[in-house]
Amino acid sequence: MGYIEEFQTQINRRDFPKFLQLWEEYCTNDLVDIEELSQLLLMIKNSELAKRFGEIVESALSMWETISNKEDSYTIMKHLIDLQHTNSPLLYAIASSLLQNKYSKDPLYEERLRLVGMRTSDNFQGALASYDLLAHMAPGKFVFHSGGWGTGEIIDISFLREQVTIEFENVSGRKHLSLANAFKVLIPLRDEHFLARRFGDADNLEVEAKSNPLVIIKLLLQDLGPKTSSEIKDELCDLVIPEKEWAKWWQTVRARLKKDTMIEAPKSVRDQFRLRKTEVSHEDRFLKMFQTKTEPADIISTCYLFVRDFPSILKSDKIKKILHEKFLLLLSDRSEGSLTDAQALQVQIFLEDYLSHKFPEKTIEKLIQSDLNFEAIVDAIEIQALKKRVLILIRNSRTDWIEIFLKMLFTNKQNTLREYLCKELNQDAPDALKLELQRLLKFPQRNPEMYVWYFQLILSKEGKDYPFGTQDGILKWFEGLLILLHVQEFKSDSRELCKKIYAMVSGKRYALVRQMLEGSSLDFAHEFLLLTSKCQIFTESEQKILRSLAAVVHPTLAKEKMHNNNIHFDSQTIWTTEESFFGMQERVRHLGTTEMVLNAREIEAARALGDLRENAEYKSSLEKRSRLQMELKQLSEQLGHARIITKNDTQNEEVSIGSIVEIQTGDSSPLVYTILGAWDADADKNIVSLQSKLVQAMLGLKVDDKFKFRNEDYTIVSLKTIFDS
Repeated sequence: MGYIEEFQTQINRRDFPKFLQLWEEYCTNDLVDIEELSQLLLMIKNSELAKRFGEIVESALSMWETISNKEDSYTIMKHLIDLQHTNSPLLYAIASSLLQNKYSKDPLYEERLRLVGMRTSDNFQGALASYDLLAHMAPGKFVFHSGGWGTGEIIDISFLREQVTIEFENVSGRKHLSLANAFKVLIPLRDEHFLARRFGDADNLEVEAKSNPLVIIKLLLQDLGPKTSSEIKDELCDLVIPEKEWAKWWQTVRARLKKDTMIEAPKSVRDQFRLRKTEVSHEDRFLKMFQTKTEPADIISTCYLFVRDFPSILKSDKIKKILHEKFLLLLSDRSEGSLTDAQALQVQIFLEDYLSHKFPEKTIEKLIQSDLNFEAIVDAIEIQALKKRVLILIRNSRTDWIEIFLKMLFTNKQNTLREYLCKELNQDAPDALKLELQRLLKFPQRNPEMYVWYFQLILSKEGKDYPFGTQDGILKWFEGLLILLHVQEFKSDSRELCKKIYAMVSGKRYALVRQMLEGSSLDFAHEFLLLTSKCQIFTESEQKILRSLAAVVHPTLAKEKMHNNNIHFDSQTIWTTEESFFGMQERVRHLGTTEMVLNAREIEAARALGDLRENAEYKSSLEKRSRLQMELKQLSEQLGHARIITKNDTQNEEVSIGSIVEIQTGDSSPLVYTILGAWDADADKNIVSLQSKLVQAMLGLKVDDKFKFRNEDYTIVSLKTIFDS
């Protein structure tokens, strides 16, 4: 851990004795890191230890005296004068000498000394910084307000009134500040500072940010310090770069930042971009990173990424030699089992394609022709370009490449590889590809992800060149898609896939459905509506929308009776008998007037026992109150949607709410079911809920109509209502 981190730890802990011990150790250093010391003093200034440190500022003078650079010496002393509280004669003499050397030719020198408190040694804390600010102040100059007002431009300054007038970016109107107040909150900004340019020269800054973005990013990092991607966006988006152009601009700039030798790119989104003190060449970065890698997979990945992003590094004979020796060493260790088949293949490809190594007797081709598990090899290769290179080698070197490609097509889950495999097979083995796709079409549940991917492929512009890319073929795959959705929607491991299919069907106001129905036959429309009705993911309102879309293309569908239009299909309505309705009302009344009151007494009694943190009775009573409140809320909401079944709600000719249905399958004995709401359902008495799957399968049917439920064929034998005598 460096000194900065150690100091920060003690500051966070507010442990001044340990901080002081660490400071004494730091002061004994022979060499002073100006940037580190400046950062440390600023860190102390903004901490709770600043006041106590101000009493020991003179302990830093031994370090300060070793600084030879006048500008650095002035900067460090300015921080020390900001922190000091002793107002000692020694510090006063040093501050006076520094101001005399820097500003002796200032015509307002004596007046400004008075304003910053340097006429006497009574209180000269912050005098150097205050004088710098005074010397900077002039109309047209820029300052930064540390209290949140942002960057400001000085409009006027009066030494007679000891007042400055400034326009700030974050507050409206001109603000008048006394010089005494200005010394506390204002920081001078040079004209070239990023914040000054953003406030005073925004148009030219935008032009430069678009023409030479790296210069502006470097200026930002230099003036504002290290920043994450999100923080850079906050500083530039809509303030310099228009918001609608930001995504494209930043994508281009980010790629260039990673290649810039003066900028240290972050390893993750949360890390910061940093401006380096000195330029670091790509070759040096590569060698530094390469030397830390010991595992074959890490070596291959690091080499490929650097060669891809910085191909110029291969112009270095030194680097080429290092890579050449390292990869050959990896291959020589393969016999010891340290290199997998996939890694060996990648190493040989890298040696041949990037390092121009000549293998004797076509070594790579021989390896490809050997008996290997290519599905596992391709899957183990992490680099996409090398995956494709292996596939090309298989395509050119093996006679059974069609069989291998077909197997990979249906096992690989990467879309880019699927596209390549499908394209190659479609060009040279269309019949074999079509045969496998026919099998998939017949049993889509065998490979659901592949089925959805291929359906999206034939929907694309290039889809017409592939098997089933015609209109009839697409309709067949669309029917299969709905069948797949019905089969998969109740499987827990297929939720994401079902969401994807649902989004495809319902997206852009059912654009896919409109496309499928346009020009389709009436039989297809019937089949489509039947399949969608089986998919529970579509709500009743969505079912109505789908039926309306079908009716636009085939108006005869609008004339067909649709039992979903019955009011009892409203999912919000809770159908109930009068007896159950009043029973539920009584339950709600009992909860609100009896059980909640008793529970309140239990809570008070438990509270009286004291020590609520360890009071099990109190916690138990609170949990019971939550359960009672939840039940009361749910039942009250349900009562609001409840509707008592009347004779007018029932139908004598078709299955509906309040029906008593007699059904039969084959030669078995008839079964009689009464259809009521969820509150009245009773399996022992064959009273079933309107929402049950059995009832949903026969709603709207008449006597002698047939329906299918759980692979059994049923017939409606007789039908009456609960109001029939």
